Amino acid sequence: MTDAHCHIARGEKRHFLCEPLDSGVGEGDVAFAGLHPWKFLAPNMVEADDVCGTAQKAIEGLRERLKASSRLGVGEIGLDRLKERTISAAMRSAFIRQLELAAEFGRPAVLHGAKCWGEVVAACRTRKGRIPAFLFHGFSRSGGLIPDIIDLNGFISIGPALLNDHAVNYRELAKTIPAGRILVESDATAENAQTVAKVDEIAGKLAEIRGVPFEELEKTLEENATRFTESLI
Repeated sequence: MTDAHCHIARGEKRHFLCEPLDSGVGEGDVAFAGLHPWKFLAPNMVEADDVCGTAQKAIEGLRERLKASSRLGVGEIGLDRLKERTISAAMRSAFIRQLELAAEFGRPAVLHGAKCWGEVVAACRTRKGRIPAFLFHGFSRSGGLIPDIIDLNGFISIGPALLNDHAVNYRELAKTIPAGRILVESDATAENAQTVAKVDEIAGKLAEIRGVPFEELEKTLEENATRFTESLI
């Protein structure tokens, strides 16, 4: 089964790995490169309002990496209000510039939008058709944005929170995502690799919640994973 978003490979059939890549990229895996929005939180914030210095060099480096490999996606990129209420100008600028790189090279993008998914969707909408596909990683907002996500050729990945019996709203959201748009992810990192659930466990709960056979859901998930990355050759 495909782990649709992680930072370390843990033996799944396929991994969609975002930086920092805490393990090697194996055969069949897909790598995504980008500046995570947390890089722009204090004390990591760049000094100027616009992206400059180290961040500017990193974005220029990303451009060169995309030129060098047609198999490289962009991510995870986005905005975040989970840790700080205010989105810095540097964070917003980095997100927009990386979206533009994804559009320029025609690469799928993995998105982060904690507590600001509406703004992330709005930024993606202006690049509709130029970016072949989006993965809304960790999406936990109500279903009101799902039609917009579908219109963007977006996919929504369901994570370990589904296993929490108290996550009632999240489980309700998981029921409403169209079958052709759903993926599963562990968000595994070097730090949580020994404790976070694997995707087959998450998929098992998802099948139960949606009332479909596991084998049917597994087939759907793999088809969706392939469609999300089909522009990478």
